[in-house]
Amino acid sequence: MENIEIKARVRDMKQTRERVKRLNHRFVGLDKQVDTYFKTKSGRLKLRESSLSGPYLVIYQRENENGPRSSIYQKLTVEDPDGVKQILESTLGLHIVVAKNREIYLYENVRIHLDEVHDLGTFLELEAVMGQGFNDRGIEEKKVRYLMQQLGVDDTDLIATSYEQLKASG
Repeated sequence: MENIEIKARVRDMKQTRERVKRLNHRFVGLDKQVDTYFKTKSGRLKLRESSLSGPYLVIYQRENENGPRSSIYQKLTVEDPDGVKQILESTLGLHIVVAKNREIYLYENVRIHLDEVHDLGTFLELEAVMGQGFNDRGIEEKKVRYLMQQLGVDDTDLIATSYEQLKASG
């Protein structure tokens, strides 16, 4: 699967939330997530424990770039998250754990995430999900840029790295 996505710091979550609510959106829900990242030679591997979706593994490749970027990923539902965590930690090694509270909204095929990340602050993610009739990267990138404008996201707010890397760096 593939997304076209951005991540940005949010200075005023209340104002950003109000801007989201002015869009023609659908509220999906509030999600408590704990992401356990494991050491890998390439890409990223995490076990996500989600209050909305349950536990699942995600492996993904994404360049660290500001602005809309491609993320190629695969997801696998997990029956026994503690067992999987133990196996992956003993074979690959634990890298870092990131916990967050996430508000999820949907605008067409774009997931809008308003995140409060423990020890890091507040963020916005936009993920244009490719596939099922949404196959033109150029169009999806324009949609992400349009939403950035509507939500007051400036290029200086963009973050090139993952929460994993932000937390690991300090």
